[in-house]
Amino acid sequence: MSDEGWGIVMTRTWVWATAVVAGAGAVGLALVALLADLDTAGQAASVVGAVVALAALVVSVLALGGTPAPRRRVRAGRGAVAAGGNITGSALGDNSKVTGPRTPSTAARRTHDDVHAARDGIATGGDITDSALGEGSER
Repeated sequence: MSDEGWGIVMTRTWVWATAVVAGAGAVGLALVALLADLDTAGQAASVVGAVVALAALVVSVLALGGTPAPRRRVRAGRGAVAAGGNITGSALGDNSKVTGPRTPSTAARRTHDDVHAARDGIATGGDITDSALGEGSER
């Protein structure tokens, strides 16, 4: 099973577990209200409310801890060029040449984009700078 499929199963499991616990708690509080006096039901509801609030605090702190970033896919069709980051000072294509001094690359990089170059295309997840692109091109 893929990581994505496993994540969906775990999410559904937690949703069902939460629904069952909440339903049992509601039935329990209703029984206390019916079988005991209202003071006891009020005290039980206060304790349950405090426990639920603490559990929600723990869940929110864990969620703030971060979730893994979605994986980026880099795909290239037949005769295509695809790069996950920047393309700087490159010669792409038959008989292409890059001459002159080397250009410093840029540090900016996008991490969540899918990159797909169709047949004979060029695509990048970052910047294309100071490059010779295409057959016989020169920079």
